[in-house]
Amino acid sequence: MIDVIVAGGGPTGMMLASELRLHGVHVVVLERDSGPTKVVRALGLHARSIEVLDQRGLLERFQEHGKQFPVGGFFAGILKPNPVHLDSTHPYVLGIPQNITDRLLAEHAAEVGADIRPDTELVDLSQDADGVTVALADGSQLRSRYLVGCDGGRSTVRRLLGVGFPGETSQVETLLGEMEVTAAPETLMAAVMEIRKTELRFGAMPLQDGTYRVVVPADGLTGDRTTPPSFEEFKGQLQKYAGTDFGVHSPRWLSRFGDATRLADLYRTGRVLLAGDAAHIHPPAGGQGLNLGIQDAVNLGWKLAAEINGWAPDDLLDTYHAERHPVAADVLDNTRAQMELMSTEPGAQAVRRLVSELMDFEDVHRLLIEKITATAIRYDFGEDHDLIGRRLPDLPLKQGRLYDHLHTARGILLDQTGTLSITGWEDRVDHLTGDLPHPALLLRPDGHIAWLGNSQQALNPHLTKWFGRKNT
Repeated sequence: MIDVIVAGGGPTGMMLASELRLHGVHVVVLERDSGPTKVVRALGLHARSIEVLDQRGLLERFQEHGKQFPVGGFFAGILKPNPVHLDSTHPYVLGIPQNITDRLLAEHAAEVGADIRPDTELVDLSQDADGVTVALADGSQLRSRYLVGCDGGRSTVRRLLGVGFPGETSQVETLLGEMEVTAAPETLMAAVMEIRKTELRFGAMPLQDGTYRVVVPADGLTGDRTTPPSFEEFKGQLQKYAGTDFGVHSPRWLSRFGDATRLADLYRTGRVLLAGDAAHIHPPAGGQGLNLGIQDAVNLGWKLAAEINGWAPDDLLDTYHAERHPVAADVLDNTRAQMELMSTEPGAQAVRRLVSELMDFEDVHRLLIEKITATAIRYDFGEDHDLIGRRLPDLPLKQGRLYDHLHTARGILLDQTGTLSITGWEDRVDHLTGDLPHPALLLRPDGHIAWLGNSQQALNPHLTKWFGRKNT
């Protein structure tokens, strides 16, 4: 029997597969498509995702293909400088096309031993007390202890489970594509700057090979957004908004997307779980979607591995929904707000001007950017101290950087008292010493603070809560 089947080989699925493999879990990734898609939707990684890659020793390979950009203008496209004192060693956006992110994550998953099966489509599933049976399009079946649906906004896994996906349907559609442009760059950029004074869903960004990534509002709603627009439709919308199509030609790919906003009722149903777009969809405002999925995977991976390896506390796997569902709900709300602020209606434009003024207050600006970057997330662990439940930024230790010690996705006790012990949990937790702002901190494998204090008596229940019973 397979330990975990991951349905969907996008960034969420590949990140999850890698996290499971770090704990020795036998994981099979089922990817419906036979090869990578040409469509490039996401263009960057925010601070929390960058931290996660750093924690797993992956950041350098991403930085080789990316470029750093300021994050200050990412809330509803309101142009502001970076807020000061962002609580991260990576206070920037790493600009990197999604196809490269997908490739790097897939390469890493393969390196650590994930069994990746392209051109393999899940069409049915059933579960019982011992596992999940998956039916494939070729008529064969697979059996696993758990199944995770990372298969996108139109998730087959979610549909077969019957999990509710409430929210709002699309109100607007946007056309997106990569193509060549005849118009002079300065002419194109001048037009873009003028149009974006009122229509923020219009843009043209030069790519490294001389082509452009072009975005323009669609003419109403279509019944099926999986059908790409025709090139004539694309050119017609450019003509409508700019008075010219800029001589676009030779499209590499064309696509359309809407602003539907939905959140799954449940992230777990028995032995089947949902992550990434299978659990939540929202407008692309702020560039949060891919990042949200990667962070889902890092929250879930060590917990599911603990269940597979037999040391998980009884309710550990349920904390995945308890922690990540509210995070997604907050992202849905901030993208709803951003879409309102990006509307061309006079009332929305008035509110936009007011929000822009408020963002000149540093605390307001930082609050909004921390939502985009996911650096202010605090999971509710039932503890009063404000640091409990938050992720810990990188720290210098006597044994090197903190994040270097998270490469294996184990827990860490950071201890400067010299009196604490992890005896009985050494197979799940590492013990490091160093100069800290607090006597001792217990970190989960995802880098979030599980405990803060100086007493072994107080520490032991938290070791048990997150890392299971003590070995005797």
